Amino acid sequence: MAEKDTIQEQLKKLEEIAAWFEKSDEFDVEEGLKKVKDGADLVKKLKGRIKEVENEFREIEADLKNDE
Repeated sequence: MAEKDTIQEQLKKLEEIAAWFEKSDEFDVEEGLKKVKDGADLVKKLKGRIKEVENEFREIEADLKNDE
């Protein structure tokens, strides 16, 4: 199984997709569709990972409160 990209790596990929659209006056519609799908997939993965990180912070916070 491949390692997960970090949040920063996924954001960089999204930036690259956005830059592709910004620099292209005319572009291949099929390639554009592929990039939109890739971007949507990255957004979905990022949302999930950010939720995981939030949960980890909540767990740490709860552990710290229990230790007080």
